[in-house]
Amino acid sequence: MFEKRDRCFFRRSPRSPTPEMEPEEVGVRKGLSADASYRCTACHGDEDAGPGRPLRGRAKSRSLSAAPALPSTKEFRRTRSLHGPCPVTTFGPKACVLQNPQTVMHIQDPASQRLTWSKSPKSVLVIRKIRDASLLQPFKELCVYLMEEKNMIVYVEKKVLEDPAIVGDDGFGPVKKKFCTFREDYDDISNQIDFIICLGGDGTLLYASSLFQGSVPPVMAFHLGSLGFLTPFNFENFQTQVTQVIQGNAAVVLRSRLKVKVVKELRGKKVAAPNGVSENGVLASDRDTEAGKQVLQYQVLNEVVIDRGPSSYLSNVDVYLDGHLITTVQGDGVIVSTPTGSTAYAAAAGASMIHPNVPAIMITPICPHSLSFRPIVVPAGVELKIMLSPEARNTAWVSLDGRKRQEIRHGDSLSITTSCYPLPSICVRDPVSDWFESLAQCLHWNVRKRQAHFAAEEEAEEEGETED
Repeated sequence: MFEKRDRCFFRRSPRSPTPEMEPEEVGVRKGLSADASYRCTACHGDEDAGPGRPLRGRAKSRSLSAAPALPSTKEFRRTRSLHGPCPVTTFGPKACVLQNPQTVMHIQDPASQRLTWSKSPKSVLVIRKIRDASLLQPFKELCVYLMEEKNMIVYVEKKVLEDPAIVGDDGFGPVKKKFCTFREDYDDISNQIDFIICLGGDGTLLYASSLFQGSVPPVMAFHLGSLGFLTPFNFENFQTQVTQVIQGNAAVVLRSRLKVKVVKELRGKKVAAPNGVSENGVLASDRDTEAGKQVLQYQVLNEVVIDRGPSSYLSNVDVYLDGHLITTVQGDGVIVSTPTGSTAYAAAAGASMIHPNVPAIMITPICPHSLSFRPIVVPAGVELKIMLSPEARNTAWVSLDGRKRQEIRHGDSLSITTSCYPLPSICVRDPVSDWFESLAQCLHWNVRKRQAHFAAEEEAEEEGETED
């Protein structure tokens, strides 16, 4: 239950949104009128969409129609998205990509990703790193500014206000009474938050992502943690920066997420989930639930890690891509990551670093038994399925963004694809500048002592020797 303060709050609606309830997307191709829009059948089946039918979601100015699926892969649904300029689909005087109006892929130019508001934002979720006393003062200053100066509704997690330093602060009492509070895994705030402010390190951004299993509000992340690769803002002049965001004057980078479906055999016992939510995941709809199995879905920002757990044996898992077995992983495990996650665990395991605007999924082995097993990048939208090999000697364990760790046994499976719900991260300058700045400041990418240049006398002597 919510803790009722000066402001009225809400309860979870009887039907909470799930990742299966994906928004319609509108694609308008050059030469077609806006009324001749297409509807994504991957999300909504074969329903017709016409001029008289309301369409939700953002309209896209450009679209790329993907080729029709082969008969053997009809069961696999592609994800429309993501980022990058619209490619040319004609090749030479006569060749072109076969158009399929029922499956539309939208590709947006990163330079056009600017934040705007259809209405002025009124509510903000403030996420603070727990167990860090140094963040108490910035947290208080920010909340007082948002409430008193910007007249906004501030949401915080209930356990944040239970900090003894906040409870015992009499000066903060009047402000504390105005908070709206919620509890993780029990209260649904997905339709109440206009944007999010994170105070801490990269973990606060990952936590914010886990709270929203559907559409994610824009996230403004302040660097007050240890690494700060995903938190580009400095807190010193937060008033000016927050004002610019509220006014809609900012660039955003759309960080793609992974939609992960965990299918587990119940094995004689049923696991209950409070209010349909279990560890920041959602129960799949009835049409996805298999008989005798528990199906949970998660939205993952960084990576899905499958490892051998406490067993001394190598992990032995099969990896399928769109229904085709591509490899069997023998080693300590495998990492399936987003471009955002490519600079995290995947980079430590030897993978390349991918800019978050690149629509891709990375597969990285962890200490593979075969030295020729190198990391690979596959297109965003393919569906990966991972399960234990029949000859596996032990079970495997899976963790999602470093949380929700659970055991995978024979008969269980993981289905992974690109989510239709990216995380819009607000930039200090632009997606390219912020990313390379983070590489330099946080990872010290290509930092080395520069080579000394030749003195003018040495250059003259070398030129003289060359002439002789």
